[in-house]
Amino acid sequence: MLIVNGVVHTMENGVIPNGFVLVRGSRIGQAGPMSALPEDAGPGGLIDAGGGHILPGFIDAHCHLGLYGCGGEEDDLNESPAPCTPHLRALDGVDPLNPYFEEARRAGVTCVHTGPGSANPIAGQSALLKTAGRVADRMAVRAPAAMKFALGENPKRIHKDGGPATRMATAALIRDKLTQALNYEAKCARAAAGNALDDPEFDPQLDALRPVAAGRLPAHFHAHRADDIVTAVRLSREFGLDCAIVHGTEGHLIADLLAKEGIPVITGPFLTDRGKPELAKLTMENTAILARAGVLTAICTDHPETPIALLPFCAAMAARAGMDEEEALAAITINAACICGAGDRLGSLSPGKDADLVVMDGHPFHWRTRVTHVLIDGQEVI
Repeated sequence: MLIVNGVVHTMENGVIPNGFVLVRGSRIGQAGPMSALPEDAGPGGLIDAGGGHILPGFIDAHCHLGLYGCGGEEDDLNESPAPCTPHLRALDGVDPLNPYFEEARRAGVTCVHTGPGSANPIAGQSALLKTAGRVADRMAVRAPAAMKFALGENPKRIHKDGGPATRMATAALIRDKLTQALNYEAKCARAAAGNALDDPEFDPQLDALRPVAAGRLPAHFHAHRADDIVTAVRLSREFGLDCAIVHGTEGHLIADLLAKEGIPVITGPFLTDRGKPELAKLTMENTAILARAGVLTAICTDHPETPIALLPFCAAMAARAGMDEEEALAAITINAACICGAGDRLGSLSPGKDADLVVMDGHPFHWRTRVTHVLIDGQEVI
């Protein structure tokens, strides 16, 4: 497959004003200016971008696609009876035939990081999925991709009759579970070394937390208020977690701290109202302020809070609020891929990466621009 005559946003090697992208099988083969178009492009289809824009497929770094029903169906977001459910797997709840997957593809969203909601202090394991397919396992880029934690009002509100009633209790519960997981990991290691007396009885919750406590699986913390964000940083430093902040609504108030700590932030949704007290300081300038401070940032829809198809529009609004346009595009491509642990496969048009691409008939941020072609793993899906 050869895509020609477009503005190529490589996301790692600059913008090519008039270029091409060569796809070989399921991978990016080459990207460059039209003057360097290889004669031996080989067999395959041809797409003429006609002066439009060619980009890597968009990535929503945090949403609940496939876990939230439509048309009155019940959602599968939160296992509310129990406050800590680290053993739950998003793959077991995702419905790949949910109509929103098609809407995502038509908007150029080729990959999503989806998982449990934020009702539980420890909610379960997320999955990074391509948006084309019928079987979640085969769509998975990483599963599990992260462990979902939640701080702030949600765990208090949902579990007020049988769980934490304060922020202190929420953090204490997380701290206790991580400590148990570390002890469980140590026993498993001693047992593997030959000490049968230390072989622990299998615990599905602690077993799911083992890679998190050992720093092998990222911890994504739902946190809106600045103090909740700092609590997530504190917990991460105590236990050596590979941490990312999800939402980070008040991140702009502590951007210097987050930059110093090297903590990435997945911002959004900001195309929403201030429907709860934690959103009182919501500002569309948040992402721009964080990026200028040196924080690695991505943008999410938190679908269904903002419909998945509006992800490119969210990035456009961040640019209108002061973010550099290419940085805003990075927030839904390469930055999102890196934060989700797939920067080696997704997010740019570098040779060898997955051939997930979107072709648009105008600049991605222009309100009249339309998606004309979408490829996932080198196959046209739109």
